[in-house]
Amino acid sequence: MSEKKDINILEHVLVPKHEILSPEEAVEVLRKLGVSPKNLPWISVDDPAAKAIGAKPGDIIRIIRKSPTAGVSVAYRYVVVDVSRKEASVE
Repeated sequence: MSEKKDINILEHVLVPKHEILSPEEAVEVLRKLGVSPKNLPWISVDDPAAKAIGAKPGDIIRIIRKSPTAGVSVAYRYVVVDVSRKEASVE
């Protein structure tokens, strides 16, 4: 009989750092980028990394990747219920 181990995927070397923006940070990022939340790339609330950090629909996540060529790359994602829909769903 095998035991299921709890694994924190955020500790894996290939998973970049994910963090939920505060409402104030989100407003600033959206202002700086000149977009609304639904214009950001989407990430599903069911994404393993989104689940691991406790993201909820409507949150904005900052993803920080380390790269040997670019140094550090920062991306933002809008958390939605269903990424397959044509319109953002944050039910």
